[in-house]
Amino acid sequence: MAAERAGAARAAAVETAGLTLRGPRGAVYRDVTLRVPAGGLVALAGIAGSGRTALLLTLGGRMRPSSGTAVVGGHPLPRRMRAVQRVAALGVVTGVTDLEPALTVGEHVGEALDLHDGLFGRWRHRDRRIGAALDRVGLDVPLRTRADELAPDDARLLGAALALVGDPGLLLLDDVDEGLPPVRQRALWERLHALAGDVTIIAACHDPGPADGFAQVVALPDPRPVEASR
Repeated sequence: MAAERAGAARAAAVETAGLTLRGPRGAVYRDVTLRVPAGGLVALAGIAGSGRTALLLTLGGRMRPSSGTAVVGGHPLPRRMRAVQRVAALGVVTGVTDLEPALTVGEHVGEALDLHDGLFGRWRHRDRRIGAALDRVGLDVPLRTRADELAPDDARLLGAALALVGDPGLLLLDDVDEGLPPVRQRALWERLHALAGDVTIIAACHDPGPADGFAQVVALPDPRPVEASR
């Protein structure tokens, strides 16, 4: 119980009100209001074009909103974007944090550990620490498995493992249900539910149904004008 309380203290609460991002063609996402407690799990659901990925990048301090307010781990956005970047970590986001197809699972985790620990920590209990990183997210595949051989849910878990190497307070995951049947989606949400607690997790998805009972569901509004969305 004490460990759970300590973990919740490290996790980052997230609050937004009226958060909006506008681009040359109009709103990317609009009027997003979130209240995520430290250690919570959120299924961020929206139709294609609702700005799920852009919102994740904003909450991770990688994209500047146009209006509204956001506070991540006590740091207001966009004023303290660098501080938020230290608190939040991205899992696999297409075009941003893609896995290297030819690298193995073990090589991916090893590189993440190298980046986090530097030269002096590079070889310290390396095999054990690679195993611990994968165990944390419940990924049970051979270390020699290449990234392009992974099932979609295993690829998402590997991305989560890499992001968690730095012990962030907020983990942001994109398109967690893509390419998965409902049964596999629900199993993935169950794993994320078990993982949350010592880290806050916001995971974007198309269909929030399989997350029922595991996550707080937040539906993104359609950013298009009412006339265009009819």
